[in-house]
Amino acid sequence: MAINKVGVVGGGLMGHGIAQICAQAGWDVVLREVDDGKVEKAVAMIDKQLSRAVDRGRMEGAAADAVRGRIEGTTDYGRLADCDLVIEAITEDLGLKLEMWKEVDPIVKDGAFLATNTSSLAVIDQAAVTSRPDRFLGLHFFNPAQVMPLLEVVQTVTTSDEALKVGFEVGEVLGKTVVHAKDKTGFIVNRLLVPYMLDAVRAYEEGVGSIEEIDAAMKAGANHPMGPLTLADFVGLDTLVSIGAVMFDEYRERRFAAPPTLRKMVAAGWYGRKSGKGFYDYSGDKPVASELGL
Repeated sequence: MAINKVGVVGGGLMGHGIAQICAQAGWDVVLREVDDGKVEKAVAMIDKQLSRAVDRGRMEGAAADAVRGRIEGTTDYGRLADCDLVIEAITEDLGLKLEMWKEVDPIVKDGAFLATNTSSLAVIDQAAVTSRPDRFLGLHFFNPAQVMPLLEVVQTVTTSDEALKVGFEVGEVLGKTVVHAKDKTGFIVNRLLVPYMLDAVRAYEEGVGSIEEIDAAMKAGANHPMGPLTLADFVGLDTLVSIGAVMFDEYRERRFAAPPTLRKMVAAGWYGRKSGKGFYDYSGDKPVASELGL
């Protein structure tokens, strides 16, 4: 099936980026948010990214205008009716996602495919509340979607070969490195990456090294582009705790459980980069390690 129009539900951290790259691929995009303020914020983020691309010479101004012209922001689910593919990118909360699909599924045309951008939740739980579980799959993009090259195409037990093929074709059109992942909690990347970041927090708690030393060691010793605690701040400490909780509930292994220090930081509102403070304080000209009292 040819994809001509894509719906993206949720215009936040991931959703606005997914909408942008779909429009850059030449597809018409409907970006749905819950209120006008959030629609305006999502569109403003896209405008900012496109302007930056033009300023840096990566895109012509006319091309950026064309991309922007293919994106329609809306609060109306009805605008998704004629989309060929609808991608969910709302809050990582299963209850909210299920309610959303119950509203969207009857609206979208029969031949369309549905996909979730969940980073940790089982895809089948969402597929099962729709009338088309065979046309439902996971399309897990990485942050920022405009930059990160990977797309995990997740096949659940009900996903048809046709839907899986569509997922791979979408990734190829978007220029992504596409990997086929089964519907196992955390998929491939988070199954390996989340316990790595949580182990780094435990290493800090146990006095193995300071925040800076742990990060510097993994950058220089493992050739990682950023250390695990910097990465945790980038992902969002609240997001890390949330994903870890889902994985711990599934596997019941200590390596997926959030360490006490991490839970306390999240309780204090220290979420990392997005809140201005996490393992590092981002309020100055450059990040400095936070004082955590250990």
